[in-house]
Amino acid sequence: MKKRIRLGMVGGGQGSFIGAVHRIAARLDDRYELVAGALSSNPEIALKSAIEIGINPDRSYSDFNQMAESESKLEDGIEAVTVVTPNNLHAQASIAFAEAGIDVICDKPMTSNLDEAYRVADVISRTGVTFTLTHNYTGYPMVREARSIVEQGELGKIRVIKLRYMQDWLTTDLENQGIKQAEWRTDPSRSGAAGSVGDIGSHAFHIARYITGLELESLAADLTTFVKGRRLDDDASMLLRYSNGVRGSLWCSQVAVGHENDLRIAIYGDKAGIQWFQENPNELSICYHGEVTRKLTRGGNQLGKWAEQSTRLPAGHPEGYLEAFAQIYSDSADLILKRREGRNEDWSHLGENAPVPSLEDGIAGMKFITAAVNSSLNGGRWQMLD
Repeated sequence: MKKRIRLGMVGGGQGSFIGAVHRIAARLDDRYELVAGALSSNPEIALKSAIEIGINPDRSYSDFNQMAESESKLEDGIEAVTVVTPNNLHAQASIAFAEAGIDVICDKPMTSNLDEAYRVADVISRTGVTFTLTHNYTGYPMVREARSIVEQGELGKIRVIKLRYMQDWLTTDLENQGIKQAEWRTDPSRSGAAGSVGDIGSHAFHIARYITGLELESLAADLTTFVKGRRLDDDASMLLRYSNGVRGSLWCSQVAVGHENDLRIAIYGDKAGIQWFQENPNELSICYHGEVTRKLTRGGNQLGKWAEQSTRLPAGHPEGYLEAFAQIYSDSADLILKRREGRNEDWSHLGENAPVPSLEDGIAGMKFITAAVNSSLNGGRWQMLD
């Protein structure tokens, strides 16, 4: 029987969509027990939120610094914390718990700016705690199968990467209509310098990096704000130059009417091409040059070990967003328990599990966001990621 990890949560109180998602994901594989939280900076809301989800009122906090200090002194204190606040608090919370010896699971993007990301990395490296980033789309079995296909050389030399992430939920000024999720995402003081680029473009960037292993070297970006009065971008188009001469493009938009959560990736090599759509996550298309396109399905025969290990249900029984999110939590649990057993190897790159998004991925994501903003501010000039 696997040990349940005592988990705390920062953010994610009443009115939070992503907080509930994280809690479901943590529970799905029975790897965690949520025992404490600083669910809001408002003490009354924090307490009400804690009671609603079954946290003992004595373990409810309104200050995450106090929570980190108090929990680290308890015999049954939390062993890991998940940070689901707006972006501007990611660094502060991650550092507070890392300094207290508590492993960190952080929502993406890693921080609100690159300097903060480096500070978090320094503290994590010094304290030795585990840090994972919830780029949840990399938890899908068929995304992990795509990674295996690329690693095995099935596509040949990669030439082109096409990325699209389209939503329409910010087509109107929801931030001025009392919608909490829209308010902070369009507020530079809480979201950072980017809007759609940081919120969803970072996912598209990361999934390409995850599947191909290629580093983005430079980009030319055009960030646009279509909704009157909005302070951050709600649409962006980019040209991408990867290592090894690979070229690509990325379009992310939260004003693309008719698209709900439409993340797509297509990768083309000199032997074959693959395509995966997040809204149809149980399938992966692959076409070898001169042959008919094949459809690989989750749970099907002849899939690689990473896809198999990330699959919970038999073929034909759909899995989706929550299961992918849960996979990141399950992989994180493996890393946390192995560290706490006193073994500090780099488990994220062993063959047991597909690599889990980590510090390196978080910093790469912040470099991407920073470069996109700077490129757009300079008329779309090519910007190096360094």
